[in-house]
Amino acid sequence: MSEQGRTRRGRHDPWRAAFFGLAAAALVAGVAWALLGSSFLVVRTVRTTGSAVPSATVLRAAGIKLGTPLIRVDTAEVAHQVEGIRQVQSARVTLSWPDAIVIWTRSRTAVFAVPAGHGYDLMDSYGVVLRWAPSAPRRLVVLQAPGGSAGSLRHDPAVLAAGTVVRKLPSWLRSRVATVRAAGPADVILVLRGGASVKWGGPGQAAAKAGEMAVLLRAKAGYYDVSDPSTAVTGSSVPAGSAG
Repeated sequence: MSEQGRTRRGRHDPWRAAFFGLAAAALVAGVAWALLGSSFLVVRTVRTTGSAVPSATVLRAAGIKLGTPLIRVDTAEVAHQVEGIRQVQSARVTLSWPDAIVIWTRSRTAVFAVPAGHGYDLMDSYGVVLRWAPSAPRRLVVLQAPGGSAGSLRHDPAVLAAGTVVRKLPSWLRSRVATVRAAGPADVILVLRGGASVKWGGPGQAAAKAGEMAVLLRAKAGYYDVSDPSTAVTGSSVPAGSAG
């Protein structure tokens, strides 16, 4: 290319740069308008899935207004609001482009029956009371926790420890447990159907403790101590002075 041609091209380059700059700005403005200002990418549908929690209850807690631009929906905040529902253990909110929001929930499941008046409060393993029943369903474990009403046990360390212990029990052992006593986060006692007591201790080493119980149950003892699975012991009765 001649020197004259290079000079002429150099004179045109500023216009070309300006053109591409304007095109980029227009593109950004168009995307922003589509996301924030147009009626194309707005919430038209909110769907719920994942659990039996009533859809109307979830939608009321979510508080999402139809017509809101999807980009403006704070999914984390909506999930937090939905998790405020007593029956909901966890929630997840996702945007489904171009015009929908999906709210997934996991409902709480009753694990404990806590004596309350002339019946039982049915509670999940995190200490949340779900409902009341006149009798304890056989599939649930009766919980004997430190003093206080069932409504005050949600953040109690002993109850949380008992809940973790029960969640980690293998099904064959959990089906044998009738009652759980929780004196503290490291002092959980299982009472088996038939009356035998198991000093479980804290939630740790669950698999090792269950393995020891699988062997020790053959002794048909009245007391088992697997709080330290490396030195598990049995006895005919609860030792004097034991919390069990």
